[in-house]
Amino acid sequence: MTLRTALADLPAALRGWARELGFADVGVARLDLGDDLAAVDRWLAEGLHGQMDYMRRHRELLAQPSSLHAGTVSVLSARLDYLGPAADAEAVLADQQRAYISRYALGRDYHKLMRKRLLRLAGRLAEEIAPHGYRVTVDSAPMLEKALARNAGLGWIGKNSLLLNRHAGSYFFLGEILTDLPLPSSPRQDEHHNLCGSCTACLDVCPTQAFVAPYRLDARRCISYLTIEHHGPIPVELRPGIGNRIFGCDDCQLVCPWNRYARITTEPDFAPRHALDARRLTELFVWNEAQWLAHTEGMALRRAGYARWLRNLAVALGNAPRSEAVITALQGRAEHADPLVREHVLWALQQHARRAPAG
Repeated sequence: MTLRTALADLPAALRGWARELGFADVGVARLDLGDDLAAVDRWLAEGLHGQMDYMRRHRELLAQPSSLHAGTVSVLSARLDYLGPAADAEAVLADQQRAYISRYALGRDYHKLMRKRLLRLAGRLAEEIAPHGYRVTVDSAPMLEKALARNAGLGWIGKNSLLLNRHAGSYFFLGEILTDLPLPSSPRQDEHHNLCGSCTACLDVCPTQAFVAPYRLDARRCISYLTIEHHGPIPVELRPGIGNRIFGCDDCQLVCPWNRYARITTEPDFAPRHALDARRLTELFVWNEAQWLAHTEGMALRRAGYARWLRNLAVALGNAPRSEAVITALQGRAEHADPLVREHVLWALQQHARRAPAG
């Protein structure tokens, strides 16, 4: 196929090449992002981004893919399903002695895996269509990737601010190829319809009430932000709502009706490692840093760092049912060298002291 070939054949060809590489779908995005940038400006002005100051610093780049790669006239957006055969999420959340880790983070870190496959897809475009200049991104550049994916026909942005697909829900990763090939954009899926309808399940279920309105997330209250992105102490008033979630949160996905269509991935690298889909909090809390590094090698869990891993576990242990094992585990970290860890351990012990039976 070349650019002289009938462009009507291109969408099917692109999907075929992408699926050969394990992607669920791919589309070519329209680059009109003005309304989306205006929404980001409002979000930033209200301070809802928390400590993610890079969003403000790189604001001018967000709606201009050509500023990230000179000559860009098209952006391909690809999605890769990640939901693996893990322990039942609701059952783990209900057992507050166990640690809940967001389903996307249970297996191999997706960044390198997805980047390699996008590079191969970009190479296939060069072979089948025409040589081109391109850049591959997987959370590696300031881009409005959900808006681009929507513009590429991969879904719509739901009330929980995630991209939703009527045939696959929301359990998938996104990645992009910025190219100077002038490719025809894909039709937007359900462009004139709000397929969330009157449903507010995602807004209502949030344990920390992080949604200030449909489509508007206050990152400062979001458990995913607090347990992964946030570097300091977790606000005391939000700690009880975190429950046993120690890395990320899936609640707004778990209740989404569209996720009844979510597909189990066949990618073995996304299968849970080290039984981390249902480990006991006390087991994880006693890992020293060397053990933590060994058990999280090649995983997104590394993003939190060891001290924040302990911080998050201390909060979850403070929310756990009182037991000798929980108290012993916490007491073992009461004199930890890191003041961030000590503060959260002390809070957790105070929580259990309040619950202790009189006498």
